[in-house]
Amino acid sequence: MKVIASSIRKGNVIEQDGKLYVVVSAENIHPGKGTPVSQIEMRRISDGVKISERYKTTDQVEKATIEERNYTYLYEDQDGFHFMNPETYDQVQVPKDVVGTQAAYLQENMTVKLSMHDTNPVSIALPQRVTLEVVETEPVTKGQTASSSYKPAVLSNGVRTGVPPHITVGTRIVVMTEDGSYCERAKD
Repeated sequence: MKVIASSIRKGNVIEQDGKLYVVVSAENIHPGKGTPVSQIEMRRISDGVKISERYKTTDQVEKATIEERNYTYLYEDQDGFHFMNPETYDQVQVPKDVVGTQAAYLQENMTVKLSMHDTNPVSIALPQRVTLEVVETEPVTKGQTASSSYKPAVLSNGVRTGVPPHITVGTRIVVMTEDGSYCERAKD
């Protein structure tokens, strides 16, 4: 299916020269003078090579047909990550380079959206937020209640983030999976 380059977004899959590419980042640039362009960074699905392309915003780009389905995360081994289709109980193995840095936020039985081309997983979308426990942070400083500064903390998945001063070790917090930033204290 052909679409204009300016409509391409992160996570889309593009077919170019007979190969499939997953979009890592897409930016529309409108210079003061000249033609607006779409700067698209892509990763070739077959071998993981990253390329950067620049299209005029009105150029036609071939968008691959992708099927998105919910899958349940099972486990990780040396071959990659294993997911199960909750309807058919079919298991799918996803290579580590497809999951990428999002691997730190995967939790057992988490429901994720897998994008498949034919039977090959090409990209993964995690829930926006995930609840994790703070395993290491600085102690609470008395009287520092109205401060807007964050202190460093290490979460149970090993990711470092900034948390408000009132958060202590053992506190469960909600973080954004996109960038690991603190959202709120968990309500459980």
